[in-house]
Amino acid sequence: MKLRRLLAMAYKEALQIWRDPRSLAIALIMPLMQMGLLGYGVSLDIKHVPLCVYDQENSQLTRAVTSRFDAGGWFSTTRVLHDPGDLRHAIDAGQCIAAVVIPVNFSRQLAATGSASIQTVFDATDVNTTNIAQGYIQGVVAQVNAQIQAQWQAAHGVSPAQIGAVDLQPSTWFNETLDSRNFIIPGVVAVILALVGAQLTSLTVSREWERGTMEQLISTPVNALEVMLGKLIPYFVIGMADATVCLGLAVLWFGVPFRGNLLTLFAATALFSLVILGIGYLISVRIRSQLAASQVALYVTLLPTTLLSGYTFPIDQMPRAIQALTLIVYPRYYVTILRGIFLKGSSLSDLWQPLLALGIFAVLIVWLASRAFHKRLD
Repeated sequence: MKLRRLLAMAYKEALQIWRDPRSLAIALIMPLMQMGLLGYGVSLDIKHVPLCVYDQENSQLTRAVTSRFDAGGWFSTTRVLHDPGDLRHAIDAGQCIAAVVIPVNFSRQLAATGSASIQTVFDATDVNTTNIAQGYIQGVVAQVNAQIQAQWQAAHGVSPAQIGAVDLQPSTWFNETLDSRNFIIPGVVAVILALVGAQLTSLTVSREWERGTMEQLISTPVNALEVMLGKLIPYFVIGMADATVCLGLAVLWFGVPFRGNLLTLFAATALFSLVILGIGYLISVRIRSQLAASQVALYVTLLPTTLLSGYTFPIDQMPRAIQALTLIVYPRYYVTILRGIFLKGSSLSDLWQPLLALGIFAVLIVWLASRAFHKRLD
């Protein structure tokens, strides 16, 4: 392998990228679009859940209680109901997902015993939203209970009886605000790199076939390794630049905490990029149509990254057979590294196993890619 021929091959590929508007759009525009769409569009948090309130007592106390639901931003009161029939109609019509029903004797029961009940009704057609909304309502009710307990103790000198009461003091580590964006956006970087890298490199060799320039490439003195490296180096530079932009947006724009080592992060990103670019190059060598190569690259890289890497669905909740399958899904290790570095501040000693796995994948894929191209027309 000669450096002069390698640089000439890389320069030729860089010119191809510059002259190809589609490749430029994929390389420059798609990462920003994906970061914006996925960063803002994918969230496990819910806010401003449509809430209906049926306050049968309608006293100053019950109005103060219902106002707490709007205060946290989790709920947005869309209707105040005045009749039991309105409750069914409001939920059937989709005017509210959750409803709070306060009984007519709420204040009287509270004054007599120090406790009172509130009924909640949910539209459970969306199970995920219902489960989260239930948790939010429990949180609001817990705040109301604490306030009522304090007022009762101030008025009577003692707390109301709480048989079997447990004082729960939860503590959250690594994602203290429980913001799902902090959990999702590091995985978005993996999705973008997989999509952009594979889409670009899947066109490298197939483009030569479609444009009729393969004969010229074969007639040059460059060998198969120089062809592969020359074609992949420009895309590796582009991929690392895209990764830098996406990681910067994650921290500076979306506010995801970064607690780890920058060098470890870029080392893992480089290994992941090598795997993605090698897979795209392999596809491009085997499939001579740019359209077909692009579609295959999409299935081979994007689907495993979104479905089996832990980015969307937690791996430990999958069936055992699927959990075993994820061990050979390379994005799993990069997503693990990203979340460990961003949220936990994991060091190199903490992440050596996923880094080793990524390194093995990178060596294997690059070796296969270097042997895939042959300088012949058949």
